[in-house]
Amino acid sequence: MTNSEGASAAAAPLLVLGKITDILNAFSLETPVLTLAQIRASTGLPGSTTQRLVTNLVSQGFLDRDDDRFRVGLRMAYWAAPAVRGMRVIDQIAPILRRLRDETGETASLFRSADDYRVCIAIEETHHELRQDSYVGKVAPLGAGSAGRVLLAWNDDLRADILSRPLPSLASQTVTDVDALAAALDETREHGFAITRNERVDGLAGLAAPIFEPGGEVRMAINLSGPAARMTPDRLDGWAPAVVAAATEATRLLGGRTPS
Repeated sequence: MTNSEGASAAAAPLLVLGKITDILNAFSLETPVLTLAQIRASTGLPGSTTQRLVTNLVSQGFLDRDDDRFRVGLRMAYWAAPAVRGMRVIDQIAPILRRLRDETGETASLFRSADDYRVCIAIEETHHELRQDSYVGKVAPLGAGSAGRVLLAWNDDLRADILSRPLPSLASQTVTDVDALAAALDETREHGFAITRNERVDGLAGLAAPIFEPGGEVRMAINLSGPAARMTPDRLDGWAPAVVAAATEATRLLGGRTPS
């Protein structure tokens, strides 16, 4: 097999997964039941492709069929159970994020580390019309931004992994020098929070603090973010105690322990 043939074979399953994702995304709380024609119209897939994939999804339990109508399969609830267990954490921290948002006027988020990325798992958006593009499920690199810096600062394995690779330049102030990022992580750990500006996205500023687990690990961070023009250095400095207090409260609610 040639390299091009191998690449095509590897890409084919990914294309199918994308089409399956499009089909599942066609269902929502507003449209929980769809006909084959409605699925085809929503996805834009050819009729034969839609029919073939829907038939396979029904056979595997991803979808349930009732005559000529389809809905997300009940078996999906079983697969989703591990994710639902994390909802308790979000339920407990959501009021903290809401208070932080109301106190500062800026978007408050909860991030969790996942391999060498961070994922937004809860958010309370600012009421300002000018806001960052953020949502639950958004994935960002660990090596840039205040939340990523916090998640790296207290995790030696993740830190070593990220610092062992080239650091990509994402914005005008991205730290791409390994020694400089290592020093910034040390400073974050010393101060108990991180502030970044124009590091992951130009025009964006962030402030984050760690949430500690019972064993002292840090896998989540509370983050305050918004336009750098509005989140000036003075304001970020002034809000730091509130963000640290919010993270400390979340640590307490989750039974965590702040290292002495």
